[in-house]
Amino acid sequence: MKLKKWIFLAIFLVIFYYAFIVNIFFTLSIIISLVIAFKIYKFYARRKLNKLSSSKELFKQSELGLFIALVAKVAKADGRVQELEAQLIGMMFDDISKVFDEKEKTRAIMKEIFNEEKERDEDTKEIAQSLNKLLGRSIHKRKQFVGFLIQLAFIDNGISSEEEKVLLDIVHELNISHEEYKDIVSKFENMMKNKQQTMSPEKAYEILGVKQSDDINTIKKTYRKLIREYHPDIISSQDKSETYMEEATAKTQEINQAYQVIKELKK
Repeated sequence: MKLKKWIFLAIFLVIFYYAFIVNIFFTLSIIISLVIAFKIYKFYARRKLNKLSSSKELFKQSELGLFIALVAKVAKADGRVQELEAQLIGMMFDDISKVFDEKEKTRAIMKEIFNEEKERDEDTKEIAQSLNKLLGRSIHKRKQFVGFLIQLAFIDNGISSEEEKVLLDIVHELNISHEEYKDIVSKFENMMKNKQQTMSPEKAYEILGVKQSDDINTIKKTYRKLIREYHPDIISSQDKSETYMEEATAKTQEINQAYQVIKELKK
């Protein structure tokens, strides 16, 4: 009888060992392998990314370089780059350059590409076609890029007819349907209508988090800090939902409106 108990106990321990302990080690080994593989992937992805800043021509042919060229086309579509557009573009350069090791060199390359492309308007479709090829099947990234371009056009009081023409050329080449484009635009339009309501001075001071006794330089400093904190980040947006760009834009517009209200009061 005792022998049977020992046999059953031995069988139970063997089953337990193979069912749990061996499987746990096997599972852990898979998890560790995946973590190592992910770190290796990130290492080589970052290495590949940093190669872009070694040459302006190399950067120009990348997703980021082609996108910056399209940003230049939209920004200059109505004749000149407006102040708020320039501010948003400058922050975009900061957002992109911070993921590179050579930040200043990368920023200088992007600025050079932007300045070159804003003076040319005949190659918009070709640039969008090249970007479309690099994006593969990524619908999400296409919509994020288009969302940023629409936001850029909206920031200076809505989309002009010239900006719309450029945007339509771009979305067509990026294989985004006219209905999808209109849907994105309508969301921005609805958001803008909500933000165009008269804002009281009390609300403006509350939004910026400043006091009525603060001087204009203090208020401007706070405003710029808030804009940098809440502006739509083209790098971060790629890992977030489609509503991210709308929410970031809404907050940016609210901060801009509050600043304009206070600036008028301080004249």
